[in-house]
This record gives sequence, structure tokens and C-alpha cells, in this order.
Amino acid sequence: MNYHHILLTFHLLSAAIWVGGHILLLLRYAPEAYKTSNKHLILQYESRYEKIGLPALVILVGTGIAMAMNYGVTPGEWFLFSTPIERAVSFKLLLLFITVAFALSAQLKVIPKLKAGSNNLLPLLWHIGFVTTIGIIMLVL
Repeated sequence: MNYHHILLTFHLLSAAIWVGGHILLLLRYAPEAYKTSNKHLILQYESRYEKIGLPALVILVGTGIAMAMNYGVTPGEWFLFSTPIERAVSFKLLLLFITVAFALSAQLKVIPKLKAGSNNLLPLLWHIGFVTTIGIIMLVL
């Protein structure tokens, strides 16, 4: 197995954890939490999942950048969109930035409101839906 295959293996395993965890949250925990108005279902899942989800995301970013550079797409060529691989790398980076924005919004605005007593789950459910959808799109790319 060569360097690129090792990177790809870790990238795909991390994607399985990251995207799979969000799909599980979206399809299993979010509907039940909404139906029962039990925000603790989501908050408990998030606190357990982030212990493996965040390291998976870090591995995804690291292996993604390493694979892009292995393909010859250096940081100076990001967002040029001139070749198919540059387009894929650039779109994935844009989607990563959007994911980070949603994560910051959730961590700094939405979740603190829920922890402070709000029972309005809709903003968090929208965040979960968007992050899951973005993860699936990135997986396809």
C-alpha cells in the first residue's frame, strides 16, 4: 500500500465516523427529540459523539490536504477551479468553511440557549440537517 492509499484509508474511515455520526443524529435522535421536546437526547448524543467526531474531522482535514497536495494541488492553486481535481478540492474546502460556520453558530448561539432553558429545538435541528447534508455532499465529491 502506498502513501496515497494510506491517506485515503484514514480519510474514508474518518468520513464514515463524521458523516455516519451526523446521519445517526439526524435520522435517529433528532426526530425523537423533536417529537418528545427532549433537548437532552441531542445534547447527550453531541457530548458523547464529539469525543470521536471532532478527531475524525481533524483527520479528514489533514488527510484531505495531504491528498490534495499529493495530487499536485498546492495551497496556491486552491480556489482556482481550473482543473477537475482543483474544483473538487476547492468545493470541499468551501463546504468545510460552511461546516465550521454552522459548528460555531451551534456552539456559540444555539446550544447555549438550549442549556440556558430554551426548548426551541428547531434552530439546532436546522443546523444538524445542513451539516449532515454538507457532509454527504463532501463524501460524494
